[in-house]
Amino acid sequence: MKQYFQEEHYMLQDMVRDFAANEIAPIAEALDKEERFPEELIPKLAELGLLGIPFPEEYGGAGMDTLAYTLVIEELAKVDSSVAITVAAHISLGTYPIFLFGDEAQKKEHLSNLIAGEYLACFGLTEPEAGSDAGGTKTTAVRDGDDWIINGSKAFITNAGYSGICNLTAVTDPEAKRPSGISVFMVDPKTPGFIIGPPEKKMGWRGSDTRALTFDNMRVPGSALLGKLDVGFKQMMTALVGGRISVAALSLGLAEGALNAALKYSDEREAFGKKIHKFQGVGLRLAEIAAQIEAARHLVYYASYLKDQGEDVVKVAAMAKLQASEVAVEASNFAVQVHGGYGYIKEFQVERFFRDAKVLTIGEGTSEVQKLVILKQLLKGL
Repeated sequence: MKQYFQEEHYMLQDMVRDFAANEIAPIAEALDKEERFPEELIPKLAELGLLGIPFPEEYGGAGMDTLAYTLVIEELAKVDSSVAITVAAHISLGTYPIFLFGDEAQKKEHLSNLIAGEYLACFGLTEPEAGSDAGGTKTTAVRDGDDWIINGSKAFITNAGYSGICNLTAVTDPEAKRPSGISVFMVDPKTPGFIIGPPEKKMGWRGSDTRALTFDNMRVPGSALLGKLDVGFKQMMTALVGGRISVAALSLGLAEGALNAALKYSDEREAFGKKIHKFQGVGLRLAEIAAQIEAARHLVYYASYLKDQGEDVVKVAAMAKLQASEVAVEASNFAVQVHGGYGYIKEFQVERFFRDAKVLTIGEGTSEVQKLVILKQLLKGL
């Protein structure tokens, strides 16, 4: 990957790989089994500068590029997707909108604390009736003097129970044609009327914190508005493009982790007097998946590179997310198959990879939505 990497990228990759092996791998099984949020890892991640990779040094960040951030998420996901999505959601969806759209006062109040891991950030977009159709937001914010009164709910919010700030969307102009008339607010979860639901019981990402949020006559000051009034949908779509690259990177890492586990087991396990990768049904399929992973890798890195160049990455980010998430499901599925009965046993990590993979084709826009995004971009060129 010399066409993408500088020496600093290789150094970062090695550092995160060592951290994942030494700090995450030993507890990954326990996090999953106990459905336990990896709270003890947050200070360590912050100490290594991994919570501030893409942010300027003036706020305490590392001042590195999107590709560096992509490598961090990829390496974490090779070992544990729950830790990877915790970091990814905190940076790309929680912190990045504040950096992009916040005024200087908002940035000074929160960025350095978020980068230092003093608290996490979450992103309240999805609702019970507004998932893939993000413009279908039902949560409302009504002016009351200089304040806003917010009512509504959000669903499947990552880091919700451990965040010190939540960016959430609400309808501020009910007469506007959607997706116009939506704004974004930065809200402290301690605000009266901000109700945090219990952790969701999930098939995968069991070490990640996922909850529903309810807003009951929640009063926030005018200073809570993030960016400009009534253009919040556009702001969040900008953040979501970066989020798709994040999930693509996470998918890439999981796929690599699953393939590596399958390759190792296929070289250890023997059947009918030979290693099982000698059977074409196993060996050739492993080779096919490796090729699909390599294709995903180039899309993910290319999307990261284009984003750093200030290019329009809507199409390539959707392609990267689509390709990487689908191959993550394929790779983890076949890794279980290669392990045979042991692949169905929880002591083997491929069982966890398999459960963690499926959500990658759903979160940050389903595979079907990615295809629609790609098609729309293709038709623009006609």
